[in-house]
Amino acid sequence: MKVLQEKITKHGQVISGRILKVDSFLNHQIDPELMHQIGLEFAQLFSSDEITKIITIESSGIAPAVMAGLHLHVPVVFARKRKSLTLNDDLLSSTVFSFTKNETNEISISKKYIKENDRVLIIDDFLANGEAASALAEMVEKANAKVMGIGIVIEKSFQKGANKLKDQGYRVESLARISSLADDKVTFTSEKMEELI
Repeated sequence: MKVLQEKITKHGQVISGRILKVDSFLNHQIDPELMHQIGLEFAQLFSSDEITKIITIESSGIAPAVMAGLHLHVPVVFARKRKSLTLNDDLLSSTVFSFTKNETNEISISKKYIKENDRVLIIDDFLANGEAASALAEMVEKANAKVMGIGIVIEKSFQKGANKLKDQGYRVESLARISSLADDKVTFTSEKMEELI
């Protein structure tokens, strides 16, 4: 997705050759127009999959997931990282390790929001090691629903997440694929390179 790559190149900041900071448009301050285009792109990619529900994880996945839900005309459910008084029983839960925060969280979704036979699209902002997407997929399967695909805004393709998810049989669609953050520079995976792999 060219507009996303341009935004990353112009506003993204590489930290220590491992972390891409995109808080000016994706996960702190949000660019609504860009999110609208991202949502439309996901909707087009999964338009023939008869999606009935989108799930994501709080909080950075919410904006792209809501925009995709708007275009696909389906509800969006987000997994919470902390339990509250209103989210305390009859839960689907899993644990997820955050690469950027270096912490493990238990995430939960109320069972009433994912039903058997739902056709679920998982959306998240980043894919590094695949922990968040795997945890969300596990919850979908616990509900006897079906994961139709995983939509990722930014994939760090030099890490193992995409291959791990594909090896588990999931369709993964990433809008921007980064092959390297070496020398504090963002390098994108080219279409021609993908064909050779």
